[in-house]
Amino acid sequence: MPPILQHLVEMTGHRDHLRLEASVLATLLQLGQSMEVRALEFFFAETQVMVRPRSWSHRGEVISSECDASVDPARGALASMPELAACIRDRFTSALRSSSGSHTLWLPVWINDKAHACLEITQHKAFSRRQRDVIMGVFQVYQNYQNLLDYSERDALTGLLNRKTFEEQFVRSAAQHQADFGSSEPSSGLQQWLAVIDIDHFKQVNDVYGHLYGDEVLILVANLLRSSFRAHDRVFRFGGEEFVVLLRSTTLEHAAQAFERFRATVEEHMFPQIGGITVSVGFTSTNDGAPVEVLGRADQALYYAKANGRNQVRFFDELLQSGALQPKISHGEIELF
Repeated sequence: MPPILQHLVEMTGHRDHLRLEASVLATLLQLGQSMEVRALEFFFAETQVMVRPRSWSHRGEVISSECDASVDPARGALASMPELAACIRDRFTSALRSSSGSHTLWLPVWINDKAHACLEITQHKAFSRRQRDVIMGVFQVYQNYQNLLDYSERDALTGLLNRKTFEEQFVRSAAQHQADFGSSEPSSGLQQWLAVIDIDHFKQVNDVYGHLYGDEVLILVANLLRSSFRAHDRVFRFGGEEFVVLLRSTTLEHAAQAFERFRATVEEHMFPQIGGITVSVGFTSTNDGAPVEVLGRADQALYYAKANGRNQVRFFDELLQSGALQPKISHGEIELF
């Protein structure tokens, strides 16, 4: 089988967006010498659209970012890339920048009538017609497959992963963490963390301002979630005003900082018509128990936060050790909600 076809077969075998993205970048690398490829992520911050590299090539290998989008030093404003900004504004399929010794082709990834990301291909020589045709063919396969995955996995309103994908993503993320760090986990302190996030007094938003503004709040909170966590973390909308975050391979200190930073970001954000809102967060380690048990622990921490003032982040183990919470597992039985 020709190498390009082999790469396409491997690409469409993935069921994870980030792995699919890395696979299409590896496929594109086969199409030219001295080529560099990147996958760019769009997100909102500081009232403008920002861009940052989520995956990129380095010496023929594809690597992915482990940095929070909100603090990534490689991020920049979309306005600083005028060709790409115009392409998205005018809803074109591609944009090109050519200068002496550098030629860049951008291919926005349109999903549900919105540009979610972009593939960027750069090389020293100009793109030939045949090369562009092959690149576009590979890209169309990738985008069509992305759309199929999104249709089954994404929440229609916010574009976040939906609840039915949670258990599969939970198991997959744990397996990837084990493959990456193995037995080094205890000494390094790197673990996985799960947070349940709830918008405080969201029913009042719907009752006072109507469901249209309520939906806008959900969309804007989803945007803040995207910009607050890393590309390989997973963010879900569980329904209503409840969200879940799977934070991969980090320490307790950094996990607590990430969740607190998100809480503060929401508190400082001004929502159209409504003004300010807050969120409550409960989180726990994913080390012990099935997904439903881990969710239960994070839920307990969340409900403690909501019952004791809201607008705060609470860690399950800390509440347990202080006696503020009692374990739900006793005598070998599990209480599930």
